[in-house]
Amino acid sequence: MKNHTPCATRPTGYRIASTHGFALAALTTMLLASCSPTADPGAAPPVAGPRNATLTPAQMKNIRLYTVETSKYHKTTEAMGAVDFDNDRATSVLAPFSGPVSRLVVALGDHVKKGDALGVVDSPDFAAAVSAYSKALATAVTNRKLADIDKDLLQHNGVSRREEAQAQTDAVNAEADRDAALQALVALKVDPHIIGEIQQGRSAAHVASVIRSPISGTVVEKLITPGQLLQAGTTPCFTVADLSRVWVMAQVFGSNLATVGVGDTAEVITGSGDKSLSGTVDNIAALVDPTTRAVGVRVVVDNPDGVLKKQMYVRVRIRAREESSGILVPVSAILRDDENLPFVYLAQADGSFARQHVTLGYRSQERYDIAEGLKVGDKIVVDGGVFVQFMQDQ
Repeated sequence: MKNHTPCATRPTGYRIASTHGFALAALTTMLLASCSPTADPGAAPPVAGPRNATLTPAQMKNIRLYTVETSKYHKTTEAMGAVDFDNDRATSVLAPFSGPVSRLVVALGDHVKKGDALGVVDSPDFAAAVSAYSKALATAVTNRKLADIDKDLLQHNGVSRREEAQAQTDAVNAEADRDAALQALVALKVDPHIIGEIQQGRSAAHVASVIRSPISGTVVEKLITPGQLLQAGTTPCFTVADLSRVWVMAQVFGSNLATVGVGDTAEVITGSGDKSLSGTVDNIAALVDPTTRAVGVRVVVDNPDGVLKKQMYVRVRIRAREESSGILVPVSAILRDDENLPFVYLAQADGSFARQHVTLGYRSQERYDIAEGLKVGDKIVVDGGVFVQFMQDQ
């Protein structure tokens, strides 16, 4: 029988003790864990903010600093607008008498003076008015002579007082009819020279029925053609407008309406060579346009060279009369972070530059009014901010 060396085995009691030891260690770990604060497993690990940017003296030459201060400015509002006639200087010419159009004297774009001929009409109304004035004029002259004769006869007992009074009444009535017939000719825009000839007893049988311009200006609409039958007082024939001054109807939305007032100056930009004209706000509509949801603002603009044409689209920059104040910084100072939030680089006491988030307010041309984030005396980077951002990211 061979002798076997017993294997090195752990006693049974050791296994039990070891098992209890592992359990005790696990329990101890759990208790320690329950007593220690733990982070939410779903929360993102804390992210450190970007460190300040530090520049060398040589690198400082690539940037420009600006000291923040309070500034005065006038708010401006930009809008689109369309050119229209100044309705106070434009008129629609209606047919003053009935009849067919014989010929047209003017063309679109022609400049006319007050009283110039626009068209000729074969009008029986015109001829009747001239004839009525001639008759009324002759009757008034005759009745006045008879009244004067009766007045003289009355002094010599040649006629009764009643006859003389009747003669005076007939003379007054005839003169009233004469004046009414004359006003009819004036309403028909009859040439004063022709009226003068009628008053001198000369024949006016071939006087032309002429449509005349009631104002000086430009013929901007021609609404009739030769042969067309006109109806007195109802048929529109021409539109004549004084284009030396026009209206620009700008569309301003609610957010900007508070900065616009009657009397504000305006700059009208045509887009043709960036030429601009000066104007003044003279009316703000009381109602909102239901289609565009904008409010119409009327700007009166002098147009001596005729640059502005009706229905032309233009840009309008309205400058408020009331002065505002705020912390204005150049637009070039504003940068955007990864979340598109605006910030500036603020100079620190140790010479470094830190990101300072700001709240942007009103933009006045190339400057922002900073509502929050800066105070008077702060120094910020206005030129070279992108360079500072690059150095900060290194």
